[in-house]
Amino acid sequence: MLDCAILNCEVGHQSVVCIIMLFFETNVRANLFAGLTVGIVALPLSMALAIASGVPPQHGLYTAIIAGIVTALAGSSKVNISGPTAAFVVVLLPVVEQFGLGGLLISGLMAGIILIGLGLLRLGTLIELVPYPVTVGFTSGIAVVIATTQIGDFLGLEVEKSGHSYVDKLMSLMHALPSFSLSEISIALTTLIVLLLWSRLGSRIPAHLVALLAGTLLAWICGYAIDGFSVKTIATQFHFSIDGVIGDGIPPLAPQFMWPWQQPDAAGKPIGLSLHLLSTLFGAAIAIALLGAIESLLCAVVSDSMAGTRTDPNRELIGQGIGNIVVPFFGGIPATAAIARTATNIRSHGRSPLSSVIHALFILLAILLLGPWLGFIPMASMAALLMIVAWNMSETKHFLHILRVAPRHDILVLLTCFFLTVFLDMEIAVAAGMALAGFLFIKRMIELSGVKLINPASKYGDIDVPDEMMIYDINGPMFFGAAQNALKTLLTIRKEIRVVIIDMHDVPMIDMTAMVAMQSIINNLAGRGVGLIFCGMAAEVKLKLKRAEILKQENIYLKRSIADSVHLASELNADTQKEGKR
Repeated sequence: MLDCAILNCEVGHQSVVCIIMLFFETNVRANLFAGLTVGIVALPLSMALAIASGVPPQHGLYTAIIAGIVTALAGSSKVNISGPTAAFVVVLLPVVEQFGLGGLLISGLMAGIILIGLGLLRLGTLIELVPYPVTVGFTSGIAVVIATTQIGDFLGLEVEKSGHSYVDKLMSLMHALPSFSLSEISIALTTLIVLLLWSRLGSRIPAHLVALLAGTLLAWICGYAIDGFSVKTIATQFHFSIDGVIGDGIPPLAPQFMWPWQQPDAAGKPIGLSLHLLSTLFGAAIAIALLGAIESLLCAVVSDSMAGTRTDPNRELIGQGIGNIVVPFFGGIPATAAIARTATNIRSHGRSPLSSVIHALFILLAILLLGPWLGFIPMASMAALLMIVAWNMSETKHFLHILRVAPRHDILVLLTCFFLTVFLDMEIAVAAGMALAGFLFIKRMIELSGVKLINPASKYGDIDVPDEMMIYDINGPMFFGAAQNALKTLLTIRKEIRVVIIDMHDVPMIDMTAMVAMQSIINNLAGRGVGLIFCGMAAEVKLKLKRAEILKQENIYLKRSIADSVHLASELNADTQKEGKR
């Protein structure tokens, strides 16, 4: 296999060379097969996820094509497959309902810029550390919303348009229940059953393909054999126009370049570009970027463990950002690395970006050669497919496991993220989830950091500590969350104490809030005539305190060891007693 520096060269003047050299690697056959396998899996999923996001299915295919090529060449991972994912559905659907396809594409473009910013600021490592209850709360909530939105097509309901909230959509579904169609239900159940049974067989032929073929063939046969049998299909639900000619289903054309702001809004007119529109869509763009970053880096962790590779999280974010900037100019919706497609790629022995490129080219050929045939796929079959996608991402076992065994704070975070995702808005859920993640981190760091009184006989052996002396040990980083809680302990010393020793061997860093609190402690002790000895202070911490001019006061001393500190404290105490006698 070629050196990874060749396989992962960045998008630019070397991109063409990269693509050419990919075809000369020794393991080309395995990557070709893996790319075809992933393409078969991604084809129906891309259409289904576009439909779930509120746009025609071809836009999901355009996303898989463009993102599959650009992100593979621009990112850090050699095996990740990028395209539309279920994680975005909850964010994208409200944007489409309010701002149309044009608003969605502009949001994706802005999200791409944000992703590049996150990568350049080297925040990829931090995003990888998002607490598990937060990600499970997101994914479980998204799964519930996706499954709910597919009930209408699964049962063949005639659902009237309602508000944007989950409750409004649920009420509309309940009102539409009497309009269920046995024809639609039979196709949906057939697709679902075939999908579940075929998945258990362990066949190399993807279950998604077999299930959709079964549902499509059954609908076609029943349409001819049974009077009055009819189901909604992609061709009956979606239409396109090429040079004034109206067509049904998916246009048999490659992705075409078009400015995102010339795409239609919710009323069907070009959305245009303005500062007001950008500011309105900024919240959605942030949610898309953060979800895309979390999903991509989570996928990278999974793929690295499966393939034995190592992904640079910051470069991966930059690659995902570049992909999301390019995709909207070809009608593609926001994209991120897809865990299921990436796992399929690895199991099929895909080990280079070539497999992602092949998967994209396969989907392109499918559009050009099979576009009219794809229009025969029933909407009920697509709904059944999305039901399985929702179930797989719901992480029900992990959700229940957290509820059973996790600490109360983790359970609170899980339920908060879940209910906000389902009942309010994904933008709010993402903001609250990231804030809760930060608060959890701060709380646990506070619990790890602290000041405690030391018994010298047990810790420092035979060191004799007079009654007029106290030794405190500070453990952990001293930052804004821990400083106040920890240092206030030093204010509770007895009146007869003349010298305080602070062991700082276990303090790796100190921030401005802690330095201000430290200055307050020093001033308090100085006013009471108490000397202060810092023991074992790290060079970085010492430099910060010197720059802040905190160590200049007369009652401050620095020593390396406890023994030296106790010896100095004894001398200071003796001097104080002599002065007192005088």
